[in-house]
Amino acid sequence: MTVRSDLLVIGAGLAGERVAIEAASRGSDVILLSLVPPRRSHSAAAQGGMQAALANMAAGADDSPDVHFVDTVKGSDWGCDQDVARLFTDSAPAAVRETAYWGVPWSRVVPGRREMPDGIWVEESEEKAGLIAARAFGGTQSWRACFASDGTGHSLMYALDNEVLRLGIAVHDRTEAVSLIQDGERCHGALIRDLRTGELRPYLARATVIATGGHGRIYGHSTNGVINDGSGMALALNTGVVPLGNMESVQFHPTGVVPGDILVSEACRGDGGYLLDASGHRFMPDYEPEKKELASRDVVSRCMMRHIRQGFGVESPYGSHLWLDLRHLGKDHIERNLQEVATITRDFLGINAVTELIPVRPTQHYSMGGIRTSIKGEAYGLEGLFAAGEAACWDLHGFNRLGGNSVAETIVAGKIVGASVAEYLESDDSPVRQNAITKLAHESIKQTEARIVKLRNGGSEHALVLRQRVAEVLTEKVGIFRTGSELDEAVMELSELLDRSTRLGLRSSGRGANPELADALRLPGIIRLAITIAQGAQMRTESRGSHYREDYPHRDDVNWLKRTLATWPEAGEGPSVTYEPVRITDLPPGDRGYGEGSKETEGALSDA
Repeated sequence: MTVRSDLLVIGAGLAGERVAIEAASRGSDVILLSLVPPRRSHSAAAQGGMQAALANMAAGADDSPDVHFVDTVKGSDWGCDQDVARLFTDSAPAAVRETAYWGVPWSRVVPGRREMPDGIWVEESEEKAGLIAARAFGGTQSWRACFASDGTGHSLMYALDNEVLRLGIAVHDRTEAVSLIQDGERCHGALIRDLRTGELRPYLARATVIATGGHGRIYGHSTNGVINDGSGMALALNTGVVPLGNMESVQFHPTGVVPGDILVSEACRGDGGYLLDASGHRFMPDYEPEKKELASRDVVSRCMMRHIRQGFGVESPYGSHLWLDLRHLGKDHIERNLQEVATITRDFLGINAVTELIPVRPTQHYSMGGIRTSIKGEAYGLEGLFAAGEAACWDLHGFNRLGGNSVAETIVAGKIVGASVAEYLESDDSPVRQNAITKLAHESIKQTEARIVKLRNGGSEHALVLRQRVAEVLTEKVGIFRTGSELDEAVMELSELLDRSTRLGLRSSGRGANPELADALRLPGIIRLAITIAQGAQMRTESRGSHYREDYPHRDDVNWLKRTLATWPEAGEGPSVTYEPVRITDLPPGDRGYGEGSKETEGALSDA
């Protein structure tokens, strides 16, 4: 059975649903595809906040979209597209207010005087009472992260899903895109595998949006949900013509719990939590006296790992870690504003965050890279293909994302891309070559069926074994600290794993709703994705944001103020890597102002 629509959105998290809402509200016939029911998307796990310059708080009274823009560019270590950053920061205030209209229960300003950690007093004015509140997040000059306690993503996900239901948008869950249906010039939809039955079905559409989230689970330790393995990015890479941008740019969050790697929100530090070492010493002021725990995520993560390397970590059966201390915030604050953190630590670690320290260490968290798109969300290389959210390299984040900008991006970019798709559909007057498109769909089915038969007939390699080794290689050799020799080894071994993946077989029958078959179909794309990350890092001989080369510790704006683009030619054994310049429109490269990061940048600027 062939399914047809104006717009096919692959991924039903915040970005995908916001695209669908905008396009449907403008008259497009939309189908949303999702691996899981939408309210179980990984977007629901976002805890801390959504950045938007509302200037409602005393500590953010001087905030504006201009200040937000400067923070975003500095946070990106000058790797972002400044036109995109400007559009994003200008659009965010209206976007967050719109979600309030849809029912998001944003935490609100409570007037009065209160003491913050470090002896800081703030007084919220009566005239701001009841407006949307904000909290501090790392790398920002003002309190800007709008929040709904620490369940921001959960609240947004439910509100947007209600809008999807209200608009009557079709949602086909428990489905997975296996490949894009395309002719090398235009995308016509995707081949879908029903995860309930194993049936293959072509979904044909005049426009297709990939909004499948990040690739965290291809690393050995990640805060991401198990469904976040970069499948959407791999779909694009597998076309041979769509490039991925800045895949070497991988963010590690400072506070994944040990063991388990579940994220505890940046709101913990934004609300005044401390990082302590094995002796109970608060060490971040030693590295960054001004920003302390609220330097940008890349800087805090490196400081933590350096501190552990120097022997100040807490030894445990799960490796060395540090402590997150929330005890001084008090029971009332923790149970009101950090209740999800309290629940996570209680249920998964058996720890009472009100009275006990939380074991944490940096963990893979986010991909700044993804499917390279224009400012309108149009994917490079294929007409009719768009991308939004973490699956896309829009490029708002450059080489380091500020906390809260990703949740905001899903809503802001979702609206912009949804409008762009609707305009594309309205203006598209190219003739519909129905017979040619149907033929492409049948060819796609035949190719996938041939792959499945080959897997069922059995090879000597097994998907889970190879995937585990991919995760280990990335974690060990393409992590927070990188060196040329380790990256060389990573590229070599990952290439060997890709070769071994041509000999995959199944231990099960591979029939029906078979998860082993799903893993085997997905694996070659995952390995190609891993190679683009490692090879991009190998070739970028500088340090910028989250990409930190110990053998090239400085930012090099003369040679590397450019974006990596990686395509995988159909007959190629590796990615084809090219570069495009990063356009500087408003804010020229300078000092990020993040302590350790400043020292790294000073060297880069003097080198330049």
